[in-house]
Amino acid sequence: MTAVTAAVAGAAVLLTGCGGDDANKASVPEGWGTLETGSLSVGYPKSEGYAEQPAGERAKANAAVALKEEDGIRTGMVSVQLDFATGVHDAAGAAAAAGAGIGLNSTRKATDGVRLAGPDDAGEAREARRIDYDFTADGQEDTPNRGTPMTGVLVAGVDSKGVPFVVRLNAVKDAVDAEDLDAFVGSITVK
Repeated sequence: MTAVTAAVAGAAVLLTGCGGDDANKASVPEGWGTLETGSLSVGYPKSEGYAEQPAGERAKANAAVALKEEDGIRTGMVSVQLDFATGVHDAAGAAAAAGAGIGLNSTRKATDGVRLAGPDDAGEAREARRIDYDFTADGQEDTPNRGTPMTGVLVAGVDSKGVPFVVRLNAVKDAVDAEDLDAFVGSITVK
């Protein structure tokens, strides 16, 4: 069993504990912060220099954002978008809509079903899709120079009230390792 598999298995055991409001919350790694929205919460690597963006500074499409900036360049971003697509009623539909927005300069590496943390009565809302992808920066809006290799992971689903969501982590390639990408996905709690 790899360390990541063991960590994921350990998190699953922690999530199935009994009693209390925190019993069905995802674990957020030490040193990470948490973005909270009405539909979900998600961790971000605060100890790696990510900081929550104030509501007045983020794009209207984003319900929550954490950015990593180096010398005025945005080298990493965690974002949450809610109600981003119409006619979406399940994780497959949310993933299809979110996947269409990845872009032409992207290479999709994997798509997997994931079960998110959340209350037992959230039912299908805990089912989501994870898409891993690579892309190149376009050099616009304070992003790295055009052609810089980037990596990303998105998780898409529908919350317990039927609101579609997509959560993304995009960063300069190799700045976030596979273990941190897994921890990011594992830090999501749907409401």
